[in-house]
Amino acid sequence: MIGISDLEYLCAEVRQIARKAGAFLRDERQKFDRERVEEKSAHNYVSYVDKESERRLVEQLSTLLPEAGFIAEEGSGSLTDEEYCWVIDPLDGTNNYSQGLPVFTVSIGLQYREETILGVVYAPYLGELYTAIRDRGARYNGKVIRVAEKQDLAHSVLGTGFPYDKDVNPDNNAANLAAILPSIRGIRRMGSAAYDLCCVAAGWLDGYWELALQPWDMCAGALIVQEAGGQVTDFYGNACFIDGHHVVATNGRLHPFLLQLVEEAMPSGM
Repeated sequence: MIGISDLEYLCAEVRQIARKAGAFLRDERQKFDRERVEEKSAHNYVSYVDKESERRLVEQLSTLLPEAGFIAEEGSGSLTDEEYCWVIDPLDGTNNYSQGLPVFTVSIGLQYREETILGVVYAPYLGELYTAIRDRGARYNGKVIRVAEKQDLAHSVLGTGFPYDKDVNPDNNAANLAAILPSIRGIRRMGSAAYDLCCVAAGWLDGYWELALQPWDMCAGALIVQEAGGQVTDFYGNACFIDGHHVVATNGRLHPFLLQLVEEAMPSGM
């Protein structure tokens, strides 16, 4: 496995790669043409910006660590039997981006034998850069961050999201929202799973849950939460959540309470 000094070097390089990708997204947003947005499926749009951003990320990360494979939202790169794997979302928050809303991110995680060891999330319009290295803590714009200290849901503000196919997907989070909302102080919908997770890590959100996610949505952000002292599981409380398509992230203290509400509203078949 890569040593800690090499991981720190990789993290510094990935920060720069994420910043370059973010600058590209920011620049392209100024000249964004809605007519160039392709409909990928109902209510979910992928722009030429997604694909070009991912192409650039794969090219640069391949140069940085040639022995690594890729799991990427738009299908660039490949993964066979490589021990190292980049898990990337070139534009998390495409709907926000196409609407002109400022919350969207570049998310880059590095796994070794399926364990995430490095995570970088960059929100270019907000100028926010979140990073983590396994067992080395989490940072926001270079400063160490920790999760919030709330101990009860009644005073907590949580984040969540909804699947793009919420009109036909029975796992559309409606039941969870109805079950959880009366028990908490408030709900926020940021529009980027990676950013939601980073907000938990920084203590701005006390917790977060969502369904119908993919590994690239949560890989980097989940490590950042964990390294900030938080807890991340699937809806059943399992620590192996990355391929489970649903996630709960909290400061740890709130975890059993949020899990109980989520489990009570669990969609059939999950």
